[in-house]
Amino acid sequence: MPETSTKPYLLRALYEWCTDNGYTPYLAVHVDAKTRVPREFVKDGEIVLNISFDATSGLQMGNDWIEFSARFGGISQKVEVQVPNVLAIYARENGQGMAFPVDKQASADDGAVLEAAPPVQASDDDDSDPTRPGGGAAGGNAGRARLKVVK
Repeated sequence: MPETSTKPYLLRALYEWCTDNGYTPYLAVHVDAKTRVPREFVKDGEIVLNISFDATSGLQMGNDWIEFSARFGGISQKVEVQVPNVLAIYARENGQGMAFPVDKQASADDGAVLEAAPPVQASDDDDSDPTRPGGGAAGGNAGRARLKVVK
């Protein structure tokens, strides 16, 4: 029986460390044909995902897959990532975390054709940055806080 990889255990441990310390855990992912993410946010074959409790719903970090739902441009979408495709997990606030070498399985899928996902339509009142589910202000105001009057 083949030995189980340590990678999923390290990912879960670093996720727990981030949340215990009040940090926002980010996941850098190599995107291939098996990765289910909104393709319009993929840059150079990679995407960075905010996997904090506030940004995700139903987060499951298994030994083979990481699965959750998140909002991109105001629309909830299912995200599925194979553990070998995870490049890094780190805290947004201080960059502490761990990077992983690209697994042979992930790099072998580089030549696979990526299916285009339908474009995401953002709602008019959406103030979040669609490249980071649940995080940040939109556009060039990334470092500025925004208040919205609700009546």
